[in-house]
Amino acid sequence: MTAGISHIAALLRKDILLEIRQQYTFYGILLYVASTIFVLYLAMGQPLPEVWNGLFWMIQLFICVNAVAKSFLQENSGRTLYYYSIAGARDYIVAKIIFNGLLMIVMSVTSLALFRILMGDVVRHPWKFTGIVCLGGVSLSLVFTFLSAIAARAKQNAAMIAILGFPLIIPQILILMRISNAAFSDVIQGGMLLMSLVLAGLDILVIVLAVILFPFLWKD
Repeated sequence: MTAGISHIAALLRKDILLEIRQQYTFYGILLYVASTIFVLYLAMGQPLPEVWNGLFWMIQLFICVNAVAKSFLQENSGRTLYYYSIAGARDYIVAKIIFNGLLMIVMSVTSLALFRILMGDVVRHPWKFTGIVCLGGVSLSLVFTFLSAIAARAKQNAAMIAILGFPLIIPQILILMRISNAAFSDVIQGGMLLMSLVLAGLDILVIVLAVILFPFLWKD
């Protein structure tokens, strides 16, 4: 147990140091976020709250594809063999899940700040919406982390992520939109607890599948 935690901590530290060292990747994604939101502002100005909410989650989806989907694709075979010799498959996938979750939280909060500045501050409950955004970013990162692992081992890269990812992510996006609607109105909406539990259940299911299935991909 202690060895597993130390392996996860070492792999997580490795990913953070690589991200700090390769800052052009991080800043490139930030530039993509800022330019996309600015184009939306030029095209639509300050839309209605429902449109604002839908556009925001669509942007979050494409941010996740650009930020998280590359996590396994950038690992070459020699580096993967080295990780195989020093850590187990479960430690490796858990470290990737944690790192991508933290990365998506940073990206989500940044895109939310830019959205509120350029697209209008229409959120009635900003702290509630910020919490939903962070949880939603983690949920999206879980799905695309697992898909990135599958695509990397299948040697089909972006094509596999696109084919598998978008059908799986649509229910999650719809649930996040419904949950986040509560932050745009003072009226209490029914069914929010149930949808939150469904989203949490989907997240737990993805984590369990990743931990169970990734060791089989790891051995190939």
